Amino acid sequence: MSNHPVQTVSTSNDKYKVILAVVAAVAGVAAFYILAGQAPWIRAVALVVGLLVAVGVIATSDMGRDFVNFSKETVRETKKVVWPTRKEAGQITAVVFVFVLVMAIFLWGTDQLIGFLLYDVILGWKK
Repeated sequence: MSNHPVQTVSTSNDKYKVILAVVAAVAGVAAFYILAGQAPWIRAVALVVGLLVAVGVIATSDMGRDFVNFSKETVRETKKVVWPTRKEAGQITAVVFVFVLVMAIFLWGTDQLIGFLLYDVILGWKK
């Protein structure tokens, strides 16, 4: 039996916030379809308001704050990446194409050799 403490994923309030966010998103989508006879901009506003309320509610939860922090860290790490130049990208692409061509020829040759050995040499079947 383990003596490690059990960590809860979220608090009770966070669960209610997530449920409220889902309800707001569903309400926005439902309003979009219920207002089918209205002007398109009214339907779009209803949908956007429902989704914005959902995002706003979820952003106040621990899970939402963790997601925002994760997104910020992801952007920060992406800025640190050294992207290849156009010349380097072209060279890498050429190497990949050559490798694929060599492997295709190798696999075709191996298939032909096995076919020859199996059908012509071992079984004696001529094509």
